[in-house]
Amino acid sequence: MAAAAAVVTPSGLDDGVSRSRGDGAGEVAVERGPGAAYHMFVVMEDLVEKLKLLRYEEELLRKSNLKPPSRHYFALPTNPGEQFYMFCTLAAWLINKAGRPFEQPQEYDDPNATISNILSELRSFGRTADFPPSKLKSGYGEHVCYVLDCLAEEALKYIGFTWKRPSYPVEELEEETVPEDDAELTLNKVDEEFVEEETDNEENFIDLNVLKAQTYRLDMNESAKQEDILESTTDAAEWGLEVERVLPQLKVTIRTDNKDWRIHVDQMHQHKSGIESALKETKGFLDKLHNEISRTLEKIGSREKYINNQLEHLVQEYRAAQAQLSEARERYQQGNGGVTERTRLLSEVTEELEKVKQEMEEKGSSMTDGAPLVKIKQSLTKLKQETVQMDIRIGVVEHTLLQSKLKEKSNMTRDMHATVIPEAAIGSY
Repeated sequence: MAAAAAVVTPSGLDDGVSRSRGDGAGEVAVERGPGAAYHMFVVMEDLVEKLKLLRYEEELLRKSNLKPPSRHYFALPTNPGEQFYMFCTLAAWLINKAGRPFEQPQEYDDPNATISNILSELRSFGRTADFPPSKLKSGYGEHVCYVLDCLAEEALKYIGFTWKRPSYPVEELEEETVPEDDAELTLNKVDEEFVEEETDNEENFIDLNVLKAQTYRLDMNESAKQEDILESTTDAAEWGLEVERVLPQLKVTIRTDNKDWRIHVDQMHQHKSGIESALKETKGFLDKLHNEISRTLEKIGSREKYINNQLEHLVQEYRAAQAQLSEARERYQQGNGGVTERTRLLSEVTEELEKVKQEMEEKGSSMTDGAPLVKIKQSLTKLKQETVQMDIRIGVVEHTLLQSKLKEKSNMTRDMHATVIPEAAIGSY
């Protein structure tokens, strides 16, 4: 079944281009080329530019006191914990920028729940995510770059951003100045070279001015002594030897300048003749190679058609299996989201149960403790003592009251006897 996935295209060879995860996710997967490993670096650079368009430095980084990520921050592993926190923060901010309410994740939140919420928001935008959520836990990689890039595109769509045509500045045409051709050989230049050669090689060349002066003096002497010059006294052999000795020094050599246009023309003619001769030899080999490549391409095309016809039913089966796999993954994602929600509820119930257990332990410890009972006994003893004292005081008060009553009664009887006796005495009289 895996061999049927790499169906040969009619173009002749596999192009090796890796499709993005957002385009053609339901189609037949194309084999990834050698440059797919570096595709996430390109996506990351595009993501940084989109975040700059969304002004994330002013609206997110400065408010949250975060450092701006580098151009390849989510493409290379540096610090997984920090990268995952930055990924969740950026994803939440982009979802809010796209017009969907999303709470900013905290540092101690459940990562599975956070990833599940981010992927559900991504699918609500119509984007596909056919990869396991555990790929996002590391905080880096192509899946992280893909999710953030999709959210950034949705945020740009929501704010109404559109790419405009680039405006190129109008360049002013400068007047072309024809440079002077220094390659031409002028008489002044030849004279200057002659002077330089004379100054550089004074020891090897004869001074012409000295020769002119000597010849001038000789002419004057000859004119003054014409009568003496009637016949030459110089030996012809010696003269010939002197001429042969001086002749190499009398030669005038002109240095060849590489800037001379004549030399350039000669070189062009030489290169042209060389190219023509080489072309005659290689043209036959190229024609033969062209014919062989054409025949090979024809064979490849026929083999492609044959293979496609033979593997047609396998390709259909693979597509059906791929569709079933995508449906199973979708159900798995939904079930995983439900499990995450129930896990969160279980954690809340567990926390409440721990609180109830703690309260029960506190009440049980307070019930089994004998200190309150001791305090109650001490209080009862104290109350009894105070009751006895109060009884004593009440008895003393009652005794005092009884004495006062008896005393008052005795006083009253005494007063009554005192009043009755005088009346009896008066009657007797």
